[in-house]
Amino acid sequence: MTKVAAEPMRKIFQTDKAAPSRRGLLGAAALAAATLEFALGGPARGQAKPSSVRDVPGKGGVAASFGPLKQIDAGVLSIAYAELGPADGPVVLLLHGWPYDIHTYAEAAPLLATRGYRVIVPYLRGYGATRFLSDKALRNGQQAALGLDVIALMDALKIQSAVLGGCDWGARTVDIVAALWPERCKALVSVSGYLIGSREANKAPLPPAAEFQWWYQYYFATERGRAGYTANRRALAELIWRTASPKWAFDEATFERSAAAFDNPDHVDVVIHNYRWRLGLADGEAIYDALEAKLAGFPPIKVPTITLEGDANGAPHPDPKNYAARFLGPYEHRLISGGIGHNLPQEAPADFARAIIDVDAMAPKARS
Repeated sequence: MTKVAAEPMRKIFQTDKAAPSRRGLLGAAALAAATLEFALGGPARGQAKPSSVRDVPGKGGVAASFGPLKQIDAGVLSIAYAELGPADGPVVLLLHGWPYDIHTYAEAAPLLATRGYRVIVPYLRGYGATRFLSDKALRNGQQAALGLDVIALMDALKIQSAVLGGCDWGARTVDIVAALWPERCKALVSVSGYLIGSREANKAPLPPAAEFQWWYQYYFATERGRAGYTANRRALAELIWRTASPKWAFDEATFERSAAAFDNPDHVDVVIHNYRWRLGLADGEAIYDALEAKLAGFPPIKVPTITLEGDANGAPHPDPKNYAARFLGPYEHRLISGGIGHNLPQEAPADFARAIIDVDAMAPKARS
């Protein structure tokens, strides 16, 4: 059942559901098609063979749900990514966060592919098979760097514009692209809303309960934290999974499928830099200064947008009422209930896929 409450120029949706049993490994194709027809409306269409760049096999089952990954040089990176759907379909680009990986979209991406979308799901810098092209490059995790990674990937794949979706770090990154390069973002789905940050704003202390939620950020600010994450990255990541999504009954195989992405040799450096940079404890790179200056002003997002939130999100996240005014174009916020936590696209894939399809319908009819 869907409850709708309208606001001027805004819509707020709440989707109620029982805690789903679909939160394990990706189901069979027939089940996915049946789920799609039930959840999204209309029969699923056949999925075309993806276009080829360079096929590379997944390591240790990392990409088992997606099939062989592709790899392409883009900007300062060699980016590994999954691709599903017809090569000539409208493009959807989906970004994961920390401590997650491309399997955040293991179930949502096939649902979109069966609807005719070309779905691109890249590993962020420091994850999976994505690598820096230069050994000398700073393993930089600042927000502007991740935003430019998306532009570089789209340029490399000759994608002019796409529907962008993201969660956690990925949500912040797609927000950045939508705000600074709106011509590259046809429409936007952002889990937990407007997440663009400012190091100046981060200087202000939070209430104690809010500071407590960010314990890992302060842990990473210390050399003990770096050493701890290096030695215990799986245990720490699993702790975050359980506290951020307290009602998500994921199994060991589901976690391990994503945890393999943290074996990337740059992972710890990128993660530590990301959180230290936010607090002003690590320098960024001068090439991003102009972009960071724009982001520090919290630029509005004018493309059609749907923001999503789970009713059981145990991770730090803003109140939707505090960011709704940042979105100046067509806008909806949806609360997904039924025990849905922080990793919403993996916990509620049909709801996430529906949001992508709906926000695409809100956008002008221009193809990517």
